[in-house]
Amino acid sequence: MGKAFDLKLIIEFIPTLIQYLGITLQILGASIILGLIFGIAAAIPRLFKIPLLNQLVILYVSFVRGTPILIQLFLVFYGLPAVLIIFNIDISKLDAIYFVIVTYAVSNGAGFAEIFRGAIRAVDYGQTEAAYSVGMTGSQNFFRIVLPQALRIAFPNMANSVIGSLKDTSLAFTIGVMDMMGRGDTLIASTAHALEVYISLSIIYYVVVLLFEKIFSKLEKYYNRYQKADLTAAS
Repeated sequence: MGKAFDLKLIIEFIPTLIQYLGITLQILGASIILGLIFGIAAAIPRLFKIPLLNQLVILYVSFVRGTPILIQLFLVFYGLPAVLIIFNIDISKLDAIYFVIVTYAVSNGAGFAEIFRGAIRAVDYGQTEAAYSVGMTGSQNFFRIVLPQALRIAFPNMANSVIGSLKDTSLAFTIGVMDMMGRGDTLIASTAHALEVYISLSIIYYVVVLLFEKIFSKLEKYYNRYQKADLTAAS
């Protein structure tokens, strides 16, 4: 049983826990960047229906969507060293944070792949035809016409994925990463004030999510500024 609830401890715990926010954001930032790379790489076979690769990507996305992130984390943490040791590559002594980043990158990549695929297909094909009619190449059409519009379309879903990934990073402590949840776990062990620790953590996560939502809202308005102007002019 825990000790009697003490409101003052929440004020004491928050500064202690927030010192580890940088590790949480480091995991988030690295996994999002790698996830974007994986997502783009996975979206290409789906868009162009590349034989075999298309089926492999479908299986990859289906597996990530159909399994809990915690199980994926354990599969990477225990499975990756076991597979690589066959090729005489020993990564068992690597810091656990790297396994966390890889796991979340792979997970985010599956989500981003579907987001990118849907966003690119949402761009009116008539604009591609118009680009070809004025002499643009395929790459020029993609990077100058299709991609900017696709990113605008994909941005809200990407923002939601980032916020979801931020909350999922709280599972990193299960394989020994000393992030905010990991530090909270040690505080619970040393003080037996679990409720106060979890309330402190929830406050920190909530404030960070609110900040992210504010930033993403500003960015979304910025990206859509010309579209709004065009709609006003058309009306």
